[in-house]
Amino acid sequence: MRIVSVYKNFFKNNMFMKMLFIFSMISIVTIITLSYIIFLSVSDATIGRELAIQKAAMESVDRYIHQQYESVQNMVRDMHQNEALSANITYLMNHTYAEYVQHLTNGYYANQDDYSADVLKHFQNIMDRNADINQVMLYSAERQDLSSFNQHKQFRKLNTNVAHSYIPDVMAMETPNISAPNYWIRKEIDQWDPALYAIRVPINDTQTLRNLGQFLVFFDSAGIGNALDSYESNLKGEIVVLSAKGTVLFDSNSNYYGKKYPYINVADSLFDQTDMDSMKKEQNMYVNKFVSADQGYVVVGTVPVDEMAEAYAGTRNTIVSISIICILFAVLVPAFFIINFAKRTRRIIRFTQRVKYGNLTARIDDARDDELGQISHSFNDMLDELNQYIERVYKAEIKQKETELVALQARINPHFLYNTLEVIRMRAISQGAKDVGEMIYSLSVLFKSLVQQKKNYTLKDEMEACRLYLELFRIRYKDIFMYSIQLDPVHNQHPVVKLSLQPIIENYVVHGIQTERSDNQLAIVVEELGDALQVEVRDNGKGIEPERLTEIVEELERPEESGKMFGLRSVHTRLRFLYGPEFGITIESTLGEGTLIRVRYPHTEGTGI
Repeated sequence: MRIVSVYKNFFKNNMFMKMLFIFSMISIVTIITLSYIIFLSVSDATIGRELAIQKAAMESVDRYIHQQYESVQNMVRDMHQNEALSANITYLMNHTYAEYVQHLTNGYYANQDDYSADVLKHFQNIMDRNADINQVMLYSAERQDLSSFNQHKQFRKLNTNVAHSYIPDVMAMETPNISAPNYWIRKEIDQWDPALYAIRVPINDTQTLRNLGQFLVFFDSAGIGNALDSYESNLKGEIVVLSAKGTVLFDSNSNYYGKKYPYINVADSLFDQTDMDSMKKEQNMYVNKFVSADQGYVVVGTVPVDEMAEAYAGTRNTIVSISIICILFAVLVPAFFIINFAKRTRRIIRFTQRVKYGNLTARIDDARDDELGQISHSFNDMLDELNQYIERVYKAEIKQKETELVALQARINPHFLYNTLEVIRMRAISQGAKDVGEMIYSLSVLFKSLVQQKKNYTLKDEMEACRLYLELFRIRYKDIFMYSIQLDPVHNQHPVVKLSLQPIIENYVVHGIQTERSDNQLAIVVEELGDALQVEVRDNGKGIEPERLTEIVEELERPEESGKMFGLRSVHTRLRFLYGPEFGITIESTLGEGTLIRVRYPHTEGTGI
């Protein structure tokens, strides 16, 4: 209740309090909006800077993985370039380890070769040069066995044919070059460390190019972290490398190894993007993706929103403080000036109360020339001209209505005559002028009734015009068209608007009659409804589609003429002009069944036009 009392006393009848309130709200909203925009700009710049650092770190990770892939490619290339080593690798892949040792021994004694071409020494050298390698493996496609050399310098040759494992099926599948270690290979070599990623390169015979098997290297994922050392102090959030199946290959915070990564769909990313995405905000995270579709992995960078907000917290507090000071200044200073104008304004308000109750002779006595003085002078001048203005506008509106009615009447006659003459012309061409005499007779009588100027135009005159018009088409269509007119003689002398029914009849003949039918009918019925006289025009024609009917009704109610549906609109507009908004025409129609149009006239004396 106290709030209602304050509103009535200080706001409801106090214009200046409302102005002050509105101005204050505008100022407050403007300041808050500008502050928010500035805050967004600063925060976006901060976020962009942090994400740029993260993107650079992600690119460094991508380069590191590519370097590892290139190193594996170089390992295979070195194997092929060293003929002795290549021959020994082929022999090892196609024979048992004991046979390989015997082969190596025989070659040494026969050719005095050293052990530089020994496959195991070569693998040991590879692992010595790259501390990130966890396992080096050779898979033989012919023998379906797996030779494994681990970081502890242990070598094993395992039988992995289809009778023992699924590894042959795995090796035969098309997979990305860089992926998570396969479950069946992990099981075979008993290596379950989740922080590993695998790089696989095929080994082919240098002479026949026939595939001999696969060269498979397991890398420790922790080695990828070396690519982030230079960003450690500035990097926010975490960076994760995912395989094509969504397996975590690297996690800078070690939170998701062996788990499903929750923030992106990797499969969609591989097919939809091939470069660094724009930043996306998902699940309270800023997420960046760098997709390597060729190698089959995705580098993902995420920063929690809360962690990112800490970067611009100080700037936010500064902006809030400045905004509060600006709001206080914007509200208090205008209030001081507005109160000074309130007193003079109240005097003008008290004077307007007298004018409100009809005292148009009152005047404001204010000789000053400032804004309020100009308002007073203008108000006095307005009162001097008010009566003249009212009279002038009223007469102008009446004249405008009369002009519009004359224009509407002038446009209807040519429109009607054109359609009628066209029907007679087509009849004469198609039938050899057999019935032209009767039609011309009806038409001549009809023209006479239209051209003849009568002081009082009655419903009987309008019905006679409709009858003559319908008679023309009854002769034209012979046995396929019938009409009827029901008019009580008591309504014969009722004054109506000239040509208020004929355009409706014409509309049916042009759009509704169906020449393929033999039972076309149109009925005109006149009846009294309270203080109105209603004429119903009902037919069994084509009907109107619901969408088209809606367009017609909307067109009738438009304030401005658009040039569509001239006949119906002219009738509706003239009736509204003369008798008011409750009179005019209404339309009901069912597609395939027919149309009903009602025309309402006032049941009082008037003058037909």
